[in-house]
Amino acid sequence: MIEFRDVHKYYGDYHALRGITATIRPGEFFSLLGPSGCGKTTLLRTIAGFEGISSGAVLIDGRDMAGVPANKRPTNMVFQSYAIFPHLSVAENVGFGLRRDTRSKEEKAKAVAEALEMVGLKGYGSRAAHALSGGQRQRVALARALILKPKVLLLDEPLSALDKKMREQMQVELIRLQRQVGITFILVTHDQEEALVMSDRIAVMFEGEIAQLADPETLYRRPNSRKVADFIGTMNFLPAKVLSESSDAVEIDAAGFGRIHIEASQVMGGATAEGATVGFRPETLTILYEGSAATDRESMATIEEVVYFGDMTYYDVRIDGTEAPVRISMRNVFGRPVLDRGARARVGWSPGALVLFR
Repeated sequence: MIEFRDVHKYYGDYHALRGITATIRPGEFFSLLGPSGCGKTTLLRTIAGFEGISSGAVLIDGRDMAGVPANKRPTNMVFQSYAIFPHLSVAENVGFGLRRDTRSKEEKAKAVAEALEMVGLKGYGSRAAHALSGGQRQRVALARALILKPKVLLLDEPLSALDKKMREQMQVELIRLQRQVGITFILVTHDQEEALVMSDRIAVMFEGEIAQLADPETLYRRPNSRKVADFIGTMNFLPAKVLSESSDAVEIDAAGFGRIHIEASQVMGGATAEGATVGFRPETLTILYEGSAATDRESMATIEEVVYFGDMTYYDVRIDGTEAPVRISMRNVFGRPVLDRGARARVGWSPGALVLFR
């Protein structure tokens, strides 16, 4: 549905987009994820036609968009601010884009009612827009964008102004809505959790470039660089030394873990100036209580910090032979005690959960 061919964008001397080449599939929920200033919103705006490109090409449904103005593109955008007209009713806001449509008044009213029902606002048409909650305004903005039946819906951080509970609710609603209408959704967000929850695939961007483009599970479990790993969720790192390697495996000596056999699929680039490191997620380690079943490997550790979250407890532990603590997440199931700071603990882990950055 969308194809970027070596897209560059300059603002004077500033190189905002640096050779973006990627494709977005029809009917896909696709996210552009990265820190502020990485170029994700600029890239979204090149699809919409709000920004021109310095070189390369942007294609929508096989057609080069060079010279095609924003109002002639098969796209629509939902903005971070919603851009709701406060002096208009909900129905007038949703039907705003139909003003020049040749359909009859009755047909337009029917289209507005269908769009409102689609976003869960059936019966809200006569309500004043300024009297809506943040979540309801977001739904009105979605209905207004979808009523024009675009091939691509562009979402520029649409949930950032909502509180945590409403944001999580709207994430589920957006997933449901995208499956219902079946068109391509492209989301810009800096929220890693939001991207992981909602997306079929994610492009992680840094400094105008795509660092990795993959499905959420691959990004989380097999990030292709330490920079991506550090940005997506929480990742622990321990220094490692490469002892030997072959075409299908690497043997390393990792601080606190000892000698480990690492499969080639677990080896990535992106080592820092300090050299090779192994990375692992907090949930891939487990604290072994008395009577716990044996795991692949065990290390001894001292608990330095305990953070209780109700359903989860997060432990910062210093594994023997390491200089810095690592984080372990443990689910608080019935009968499992929460350990105190200073306690000694057995930590279980598996070599298969590790990623080597070198």
